[in-house]
Amino acid sequence: MDQPGLQARALIALLAITWAAPVFGAAHSTGRRPPKTGSPVSDLPSGSMVPRPVRLREGRGLGLLVHAWVNGTGPYVFAVDTGAGTTLIRSEIARQSGMTAVNSRRTRIGGLSNNKAVSGEQVIINSLALGQSNNLFPAGHEAFIVSELPSGIDGILDPTEAYEPFGYVIDMPNRQLLAFDTTANRLKVGSEPTGGAVVRWVRESGGKRPFVRLGDNRLALIDTGSGFGLVITEYSTVSRKNQRARATVRDLGGGAVTSRRVEPTTVTIGSLVLRRVPTDILIGAHEDVPVLLGRDALYPFRITFDPASRLIEIAPSTEN
Repeated sequence: MDQPGLQARALIALLAITWAAPVFGAAHSTGRRPPKTGSPVSDLPSGSMVPRPVRLREGRGLGLLVHAWVNGTGPYVFAVDTGAGTTLIRSEIARQSGMTAVNSRRTRIGGLSNNKAVSGEQVIINSLALGQSNNLFPAGHEAFIVSELPSGIDGILDPTEAYEPFGYVIDMPNRQLLAFDTTANRLKVGSEPTGGAVVRWVRESGGKRPFVRLGDNRLALIDTGSGFGLVITEYSTVSRKNQRARATVRDLGGGAVTSRRVEPTTVTIGSLVLRRVPTDILIGAHEDVPVLLGRDALYPFRITFDPASRLIEIAPSTEN
């Protein structure tokens, strides 16, 4: 997993403008239990294996947060990050929950900058619950232990891994994380929600992170760990007018890049046209950092991730 090509593609999981979480992008799950079939998620009883809805909160400078129980211990605070590519756990939490490494090989975990990556041991989460201690998720969730995370964060949760074999929904305005039961529901190309779009879930080779193709043919990573809007790394694609002061973004390798907000831009995703999208430039980032769509760009939407159909629905959310 620490091949140079793979590591270069696995760079970003921003939790805030002041900190960049590690990412590397190609975790594989093991030991999953099969889901029950035949009912939509909303109709399943609370004792079902399909996880119940989870309430999120947004911590200042920390992203979308959820209470988590790991191997029966907790609660801990995890940040929900679709751009992470794997789940990361602070070393102290790994010890408290009785985790042991599943192999002796340490995996390099990088960040936004070109600084040297840190290493993490691979573990398997035998029991994971979110929101409430009895809201259990499929077993066998892969994770990596890291020694450094921002103050107030015990782990970074990759929902694509945590919900597998289900899909999931992130309702940004209502701060909810919900299961999407692909045994009973599937997204379909052409079934466009009013004011939204259904688009292909593009994946990296060997990875599961959710990329979408923009109207100008660029690939953009849907990154709920990022407090940015549209993130790019080249000045040539946007206007230099009305640039705001720079902010520092640090990563686990000890490196740093700077960001600068520029004029809003128009972004097309399938049939969806987003106007005046907040736009940020990263300066000094690794050359392989992709275009990002962070929370500032995604906030009005309810986003459904269907791994079985490899489709993503972006639809306006009605606030409760």
